Amino acid sequence: MTKANRTEVHPNCKWVFQSLHRVLAFGFGSGLSPIAPGTAGTLWAWAGYLVAGQFLNTHALAWITLGGFIVGCWICGKVSEELGKQDFGGIVIDEIIAFWLVLLFIMPANFWMQLIAFILFRFFDAAKPGPIGSIDRHFKYQENSNSSSTRIQMIWRGFGIMIDDVAAALATIFIIFIARMIGIHLGWI
Repeated sequence: MTKANRTEVHPNCKWVFQSLHRVLAFGFGSGLSPIAPGTAGTLWAWAGYLVAGQFLNTHALAWITLGGFIVGCWICGKVSEELGKQDFGGIVIDEIIAFWLVLLFIMPANFWMQLIAFILFRFFDAAKPGPIGSIDRHFKYQENSNSSSTRIQMIWRGFGIMIDDVAAALATIFIIFIARMIGIHLGWI
């Protein structure tokens, strides 16, 4: 299929809720937000983690997060192929899994620490400073989107969509760790 024959899809609720992989990719509809879908997806992730934490232990949440990353690579690639767009902003499973990773490392934490983590994560994900931006650019510009992708290409594209958010999560965790160490050293914590 050539790009001329390829149709771009403009997702709506009906389209998203036609299949489970789309529902997951769009964060149960949070990615359909007309304003800041990544932020909406991250808020959904935060709420979802707090609810899941009432029923599951940290070990189970860690396995779900790891499994979510692996499955998320396929989901992101598949849905971006269906959309005809490489990294559509409404695909928010990458934000969801990455923010769960942040929460895994900082919890238990009070509301203010969670809010700081949310703000830091959104900053790193949106601004993409330093290596986060390099990772994002590497995956966005290496791909030829003129034809249909193979399964391996779709998974690789999905990995590219997921990994820059994981890098943003790691940067967030690092900053919070450093701040906690300083706080402990100064006797604030």
